[in-house]
Amino acid sequence: MTETGAALAADITHKRVLAIALPIVLSNATVPILGVVDTGVVGQMGLAAPIGAVGLGTVILSSIFWLFGFLRMGTTGLVAQARGAGNAGEVSALLSRVMMIAAAAGLTLIVLQVPILWLAFQVAPASAEVESLARSYISIRIWSAPFAIAVFGLTGWLIASERSRAVLVLQLWMNGLNVVLDIWFVLGLGWGVQGVASATVIAEISGALLGLYLCRSALAHPNWWMWSQIFDMERVMNMARVNTDIMIRSVLLLAIMVSFAFFGSGFGDLTLAANHILMQFVQITAFALDGFAFTAEVLVGQAMGAGSAVALRRGALMASFWGLLICTALAVVFAVFGGAIVDVMTTAPDVQSEARRFLPWMVAVPLVGLCAWMLDGVFIGATRTRDMRNMSAISLAVYLAAVYTLSPLFGAHGLWAALLISYVARGATLAWKYPELERQAAR
Repeated sequence: MTETGAALAADITHKRVLAIALPIVLSNATVPILGVVDTGVVGQMGLAAPIGAVGLGTVILSSIFWLFGFLRMGTTGLVAQARGAGNAGEVSALLSRVMMIAAAAGLTLIVLQVPILWLAFQVAPASAEVESLARSYISIRIWSAPFAIAVFGLTGWLIASERSRAVLVLQLWMNGLNVVLDIWFVLGLGWGVQGVASATVIAEISGALLGLYLCRSALAHPNWWMWSQIFDMERVMNMARVNTDIMIRSVLLLAIMVSFAFFGSGFGDLTLAANHILMQFVQITAFALDGFAFTAEVLVGQAMGAGSAVALRRGALMASFWGLLICTALAVVFAVFGGAIVDVMTTAPDVQSEARRFLPWMVAVPLVGLCAWMLDGVFIGATRTRDMRNMSAISLAVYLAAVYTLSPLFGAHGLWAALLISYVARGATLAWKYPELERQAAR
């Protein structure tokens, strides 16, 4: 072990892990609040159609923008490695590449909005009134596409730079401004669905501008504007490979979650409603673990850039230790208060009763999913995205095999078992590949 590697490993402390992770956990907590306010303000109009339109429009655009979530993950891994290698010029050049990708992707979505909307409403048909309002919502919000996608990359750059407090500031600003404008535009000015869309556009544009300001340290190095550095073909191709692998991996995991909903609908409306409520337990777990998975990305990326296998292992273990504590706490909370949480989310007695039948699976979700979630962060930091892609394909195949085997025997319990088995498959296969990361770092 080199002196540099030893120093890097020694610098990975519990305090440092928490300093990176906790602001991200807090920033994630603001996300569901915005959804509640969006729904609440249009709900004050006293009509069902505006609520459905905002919900449908949000799902459509969120799904489209989510496809570009690779920009957050890929940027974190690449920037962390450049920092670990002491390459400040590449750190600056990466930010410029990210902004160019966001601009190109966002402008493409704006240009192609007509066919995109047509396809979206073919997949998710709605009543004429809801579709008309949803089209109005999307036609306004689509103009913030370059900025919304840019926020993914800016967030990844800030996380890799261990500026997670800046990420919290960015999320608080965006979501706080959105809430204030929602109330003003809809309840004050009476703009309805168009007001919700306009509030989000302004919030996302201002968020991207604030994010650029928070990333201004990148401008200290001339590489941020030097075209020969920005378009270094070897680095551009590596970035393209990393981002493509992550996008494919995300689509594979999305296939599991979407098919889970489709399979659940086959057990009747009652089970479908219960599953929708219970998926919020999964979302809570994901939001809570994100902070520590992101921390693993940063620490592992820096270790990989510095060529220190010892620092890589320590970073992975320290972040996972805190992830385990969080997951254990969540399992206890779900076991003790799961029924009360269900009652808060629905007042329908039959749905409450149905959801309670599956609560033991919710207790298991944090503990069973820990390995998969944390190793995702480890492999993103190491930019071993090809392994992530391939292991996600294996977990999808295992999940489908489990669904068709267990659901006929155990009904909806078999479906939940299949979902947890997919977590085990992803975690186990990534763990199998993990020793290669340390060997790569030690070269």
